[in-house]
Amino acid sequence: MKKAILIILITATSFCFGFAFKAITSEQNTNPVKMKRVTGIGGVFFKCKDPKAINAWYKTHLGFETSPYGTSFKWRQMEDSTKKGLTQWNPFPEKTKYFEPSPKDFMINYRVENLEALVEELKKENVTIVDTIETYDYGKFVHILDIEGNKIQLWEPID
Repeated sequence: MKKAILIILITATSFCFGFAFKAITSEQNTNPVKMKRVTGIGGVFFKCKDPKAINAWYKTHLGFETSPYGTSFKWRQMEDSTKKGLTQWNPFPEKTKYFEPSPKDFMINYRVENLEALVEELKKENVTIVDTIETYDYGKFVHILDIEGNKIQLWEPID
């Protein structure tokens, strides 16, 4: 009786280890690690008839601390509250050419990690890259177009 129980236990244990090993190895093969792409919204930009008047209206009625460049909403990262970030809100003159080649009245800026690697992946996926990566003291930028021709700004910030 003890021998039969021991054989059943060894067989069940072997089966469980085999199943677990197969699950682990097949998961590694079918789910390659994907690179992080967009990590958040970096800014919202839109065209308007009078950016100064819009800034003043938002300051008066919604309490925005505006400047000629709109306002920055500061926040802390959820994973590490010692790391700060910001989201920019900025009205542009309605005749700006900054959103071209898109004919739209808005542009969204997305925060990303590792912009160079992301741009290489987007090229492989035949995404339209509008310009080359530019680097400033507050981060790296590049512009792309989505499938409807909306210009999107990608930003790797230096927080």
